[in-house]
Amino acid sequence: MFRSKILGAGHCLPERIVTNDELSGMMNTNDTWIRERTGIEERRWYTPGKETVTSMAKEASIMAMDRAGVKASEIDFIVFATITSDYFLPGAGVLLQRELPFREIGALDVRNACSGFIYSLSVADQFIKTGMYDKILVVGAEIQSSALDKSDEGRSSSVIFADGAGAVVLGRSENEKSGILSTHLHSQGKYAEELFCIAPSSSGKIRISQEMIDRGDFFLKMNGNAVFKHAVVRFMEVINEALEHNGIDKSDIDLLIPHQANLRISQYVQKKLELPDDKVYNNIMTRGNTTAGTIPIAISEAWEQGRIKEGDLLCLAAFGSGFAWASALLHW
Repeated sequence: MFRSKILGAGHCLPERIVTNDELSGMMNTNDTWIRERTGIEERRWYTPGKETVTSMAKEASIMAMDRAGVKASEIDFIVFATITSDYFLPGAGVLLQRELPFREIGALDVRNACSGFIYSLSVADQFIKTGMYDKILVVGAEIQSSALDKSDEGRSSSVIFADGAGAVVLGRSENEKSGILSTHLHSQGKYAEELFCIAPSSSGKIRISQEMIDRGDFFLKMNGNAVFKHAVVRFMEVINEALEHNGIDKSDIDLLIPHQANLRISQYVQKKLELPDDKVYNNIMTRGNTTAGTIPIAISEAWEQGRIKEGDLLCLAAFGSGFAWASALLHW
């Protein structure tokens, strides 16, 4: 049995910066209201005709491969986490595959929303552990700003969600003391409608109708209070599960990278784990919630800033739509 290791990470963000003050011109909100409830000061939204999920994923992948010292021709498989693929079908994985000089490798799409990147990392980890593949590109990318209800009715979600892409190259580790120690995946589908987007839908008479448009079925719907209450519980459960599985104490964590759902959630988890500020990485203040993109973007930025060093113990954790939640514990 082999062990897999993150060899390099990269990210790409849209150029457009959207401040809280700009949002206050679209809906009944203000900078103070947004900061107090989410911790967000600004976020990135794409520019139509300029950026796509695929184009941002491409740039993030190039950066990750450059940092890993790996060529596109060496990648054996792509696992792409997104709920906002450029097309309804095919998925984003094959669209990325054609953008770079990859071989005719397989491409798998994962639609687990906020926990999608850790789910994808876990899938890639299993392929490498069994020896099926040697190097896998794992991507998380979203364009969500085009699916937001930017009216007063939709402000609770529109101020949170943002666009961006992150990627890592996962490869076989020659060092038994480095790499992914374990991943832990969970779901509870009875809460699916607490955070969901119903259309386009295959369960109606047609996938797109005027009635769907009139009802606003294409907009993201979120019960913020329910998500928050479940998140603070599940984050702690899945992090402790990873620590207990590996016989590791919470004080041994060098850097916790939580899904950037809400700064208040991350701060709650930090307090429960009794971790100092330098052991937790948050960027939601300037990046917003990029769903499947949050963790790989954060990994890339933290590495750039010198917050991640060789041998560091990283804990990744996520919770969101599904409800689905996950964690990963790894040595850099």
